[in-house]
Amino acid sequence: MVESMIPYNQPNHPPQDFMNSSDQSSPSTARKTLFRLDGKVCLITGGAGHLGAAMSTALAEAGGHVCILGRTQCTLAKLANSLTDRGLRAEAVASDVTMAEDIKSLVADLRKRHGRLDVLINNAYAGRPGVMSNSRAGDYVNAIEIAVAAAAELVNAAHGLLRKAVQDNGDASVINISSMYGMVSPDPRVYGQSGMNNPPHYGAAKAALLQYTRYAAVHLAPEGIRVNAISPGAFPPDAAQQRDPAFAAALTQKVPLGRLGKPEDLGGAAVFLASSASRFVTGANLPVDGGWTAW
Repeated sequence: MVESMIPYNQPNHPPQDFMNSSDQSSPSTARKTLFRLDGKVCLITGGAGHLGAAMSTALAEAGGHVCILGRTQCTLAKLANSLTDRGLRAEAVASDVTMAEDIKSLVADLRKRHGRLDVLINNAYAGRPGVMSNSRAGDYVNAIEIAVAAAAELVNAAHGLLRKAVQDNGDASVINISSMYGMVSPDPRVYGQSGMNNPPHYGAAKAALLQYTRYAAVHLAPEGIRVNAISPGAFPPDAAQQRDPAFAAALTQKVPLGRLGKPEDLGGAAVFLASSASRFVTGANLPVDGGWTAW
């Protein structure tokens, strides 16, 4: 069930359509609002995690009202409070997207509180590490359940709210967070004896999410609902890098831009695909990997 929400501390603002708003008549003003999310309701699953927190923050800084969804209330509340303390709009939503009843309650609450959903980011993922020899059938099932099935269920459940956003604003955006390992295999030479090997079920699930993205984009396009993906590259937490500097160095050597990803590197990509700046983009996958998949 949806346990609780921490409301943002700002008054409601009317949604803004950068093409039609009367105070945005000049080309220069329109350009400034291309990447704004003012008045838009944004939901991000796994929104307080390693990468999710950075995307939640970027959406809020762009003017969005961000619903930060996850399973750990205290973590969600800490991030939501840190944003509202800055005068931004955010709320914590404790829910489990793998549970049908939670999704039902979540969508009902969004409908009651906001009436629509402008941006949905499917970012939640949970799964154990491993290699081929110790990956079991259940690992694949669990990975697919949260990375693909839960995302698809949430899109289906929120379809009416996304459609309402198109009616109100002329646009609605779904963003699925995949991975470079949905496109290429991990290089076992990089991982060596680090014990941080990326497991086969992870990449298989993320590849499936990319295919779902293309499918949903085509089938929802007639309604004006856009569906795209972001594929992050190597974004190891600081603690992992400090624990095994040799592994971090090996990862870095694989990145053409010469450094590992920082969570905030995903913020711009998320805002771009969420905003009117990408209003003619759907069915696309945006790698944010420093060039890793360009080798």
